[in-house]
Amino acid sequence: MDGAGGPGEGPAQEALQSLSRRLQVQEKEMELVKAALAEALRLLRLQAPPTSLQDPGAPGPTRDSAAAPPGLPPTHSPSSVSRGTQTETEVETESSPGPPGLINGPAAPHGGGEEPGGTQSEGGGSSSSGTGSPGPPGLLRLVQPPQRTDTPRRNSSSSSSPSERPRQKLSRKAASSANLLLRSGSTESRGGKDALSSPGGPGSRRSNYNLEGISVKMFLRGRPITMYIPSGIRSLEELPSGPPPETLSLDWVYGYRGRDSRSNLFVLRSGEVVYFIACVVVLYRPGGGPGGPGGGGQRHYRGHTDCVRCLAVHPDGVRVASGQTAGVDKDGKPLQPVVHVWDSETLLKLQEIGLGAFERGVGALAFSVADLGAFLCVVDDSNEHMLSVWDCSRGTKLAEIKSTNDSVLAVGFNPRDSSCIVTSGKSHVHFWNWSGGAGVPGNGTLTRKQGVFGKYKKPKFIPCFVLLPDGDILTGDSEGNILTWGRSLSDSRTPGRGGAKETYGIVAQAHAHEGSIFALCLRRDGTVLSGGGRDRRLVQWGPGLVALQEAEIPEHFGAVRAIAEGLGSELLVGTTKNALLRGDLDQGFSPVIQGHTDELWGLCTHPFQNRFLTCGHDRQLCLWDGEGHALAWSIDLKETGLCADFHPSGAVVAVGLNTGRWLVLDTETREIVSDITDGNEQLSVVRYSPDGLYLAIGSHDNMIYIYSVSSDGAKSSRFGRCVGHSSFITHLDWSKDGNFIMSNSGDYEILYWDVAGGCKLLRNRYESRDREWATYTCVLGFHVYVPVRPRQGAEPRVRWSRQPRDQRPVHARRLAPRLAGRQGRQHLPVASAGPWGRGAGACNALSNPLPVPRLLSRRLTAVLRDPHRPCSVAPPHPNSPLPGPTLSSTSRHSQKRISLEGANGTPAHTV
Repeated sequence: MDGAGGPGEGPAQEALQSLSRRLQVQEKEMELVKAALAEALRLLRLQAPPTSLQDPGAPGPTRDSAAAPPGLPPTHSPSSVSRGTQTETEVETESSPGPPGLINGPAAPHGGGEEPGGTQSEGGGSSSSGTGSPGPPGLLRLVQPPQRTDTPRRNSSSSSSPSERPRQKLSRKAASSANLLLRSGSTESRGGKDALSSPGGPGSRRSNYNLEGISVKMFLRGRPITMYIPSGIRSLEELPSGPPPETLSLDWVYGYRGRDSRSNLFVLRSGEVVYFIACVVVLYRPGGGPGGPGGGGQRHYRGHTDCVRCLAVHPDGVRVASGQTAGVDKDGKPLQPVVHVWDSETLLKLQEIGLGAFERGVGALAFSVADLGAFLCVVDDSNEHMLSVWDCSRGTKLAEIKSTNDSVLAVGFNPRDSSCIVTSGKSHVHFWNWSGGAGVPGNGTLTRKQGVFGKYKKPKFIPCFVLLPDGDILTGDSEGNILTWGRSLSDSRTPGRGGAKETYGIVAQAHAHEGSIFALCLRRDGTVLSGGGRDRRLVQWGPGLVALQEAEIPEHFGAVRAIAEGLGSELLVGTTKNALLRGDLDQGFSPVIQGHTDELWGLCTHPFQNRFLTCGHDRQLCLWDGEGHALAWSIDLKETGLCADFHPSGAVVAVGLNTGRWLVLDTETREIVSDITDGNEQLSVVRYSPDGLYLAIGSHDNMIYIYSVSSDGAKSSRFGRCVGHSSFITHLDWSKDGNFIMSNSGDYEILYWDVAGGCKLLRNRYESRDREWATYTCVLGFHVYVPVRPRQGAEPRVRWSRQPRDQRPVHARRLAPRLAGRQGRQHLPVASAGPWGRGAGACNALSNPLPVPRLLSRRLTAVLRDPHRPCSVAPPHPNSPLPGPTLSSTSRHSQKRISLEGANGTPAHTV
């Protein structure tokens, strides 16, 4: 047994001894690292240039140390840095002829400094900066070879005593550890403060990465972004730090919110039609004023900070009440629901009612009629659907009560008695009796009486009602029936607790439509109009609910959502597909306002015509006429469209879909001439080169696909792929010569590609700082950078571009129209540049200005969409003859905004 166990114990013992030796070595190394860290921290506290420990035999300072360039910290004597087993001495000097052994390059710009070698990916790590790695020119480095007599090799004998050898070894390891610590502390991946605004020694490598005149650094969500300064800019102090002088005014809004709202279409005393979409209340003039179908124009109330959900018009036909939903602002702070009462003639807010009193949002509004609009009834969107009555002149609450846990869809005052209020919604019609409490705030009382259906079937929803002059009430329900409600006499046989009580019951019933009835409208002649959902019919009813006349809405416009009576016999109809129709029962209806019905993602402008194209989640591809504010044509893509771009010739347009497919369509025949799939991820951006020879397609698979394109744009063939991004592609721009691409990704990378040279990644981003670009849609780069100087040590922010005036982006904080809300993503506001400054509701901040040259002349086109996904807006090409507006983008909790600004800042006529 002993003989058998002997051979096995030998290897085990040796392994144990080896592990013990390794553990001792690691412990010693840990002590050395701790010592190096302590030394580095001590040097940082003293704000002195960190110097590494020198070997006893290392050469001392020499007179060859070069002076620092102008504007840079003074250089110090070279220090020996231990690397591995030997020590080197490096001296950084200015560019000047020198003896052999100097590594020289082209002259550096005035005030420039050393840029780190290697390529750093934005928001990520950096590649090693070894010999031959790319870097900016103008760097001189004197390399002195180590002297064998002073720096012995590890295994060679030395004249030093055995007691000094551990000390020398400790010094070399401490110097190596300190150097490694300083290098790692200066890289962008550490996410530290900018060297220009944070303390650091002149010899620190951190300052070399952000030397003024070479590059600047900013942070997005903690990720460092380095941007190289063009050579024509000698100092950041020369750059303007304030906002540009141009301003914007909203000119046109495409779309109408009919898909998920009701009772949102009214006609004012002036003849203007008022409706809302997003956080904008639109006042549309069907007649008078140049431009637009039927010679119409638009004005806009922009006092709301979030999505508008309901409207009510005062009996005087001038004042308007609009209620908004709850939300969050650009900083994540909650926005409370509120009701604005404003003047439709001056667009000035007269009263702000209920700030902090409502929950979730304002669901329904109504002015009293019998007392000339002295009171306002409001129903909020809380679980209890609180019903409250307010004094319009004082803005005080007179009474409040919990109405019901079911949805409340409509509210109104009895036109003959302001103490009677009616609400309807899910399976109920409630009649409320209100006593004002002598006008004392909060002393009023509300009592409810529920409508009795009796022998009639109770419908699931009652979305609308109308109050007749004789006191009767007509309701439209989800069964397609119109019910007439009347007040019954008190029944003495069932007195109840408070004596005999009167009730409200159904007097008559008429089956009017197939499917739900969404709208009822009382006309001036006493007849009633009803609009059906499923059958899309518009029916006029006489006394006794006798059908007099009807008309059918075309299917592609959707079902009837709201009805308003215009001048004469003219009617305006809002539909569930976000269209506003104008006409009458005899001649039929034609659209005056149209829009998308779901999230809008893709937008591109024609290279030389005043037209633009949009696509989105409703699977519709729409071409819009910017002059007539009308839809030129629309086709069904069968899939979600996310991005688009016109060929420079304007003959074809490329559209990227959410499945990895992209289509090329003929803009005249609307036929698909090419259908290609790249991967199975959604496409976020498509962009033709300025000369039309290439097509770049950015995908969520982190690649950019490059295709060669024929002269007419109809045929494409794969040219190559740009591989190198670590996240999905968000934006890309072509250079003016069509050979290079600048791209941004979801993790805030800025990469440059040589397409003509084989889709190669340009490792040295410094060389692209003076390259001219055909468009500027990328949201990251020096062209959208401005330092913030007011606060000491403040981080720079993206604000304004240093491009020519016709390519500058709109300043976010001053020029953005306030367009927000979930449904607001389904329309296209268009604004013109003007000199009016902030104005009502024009102070929302835009976080990502995108300068885009030569879009619609002096116009602003906005697309509202999800903030968590990349913007996919394509500008036109540089051969466009139109002046250069600019494009801006912002995200705001449930919307994304794209905007254009005119080049000269002057008011623009209606498109």
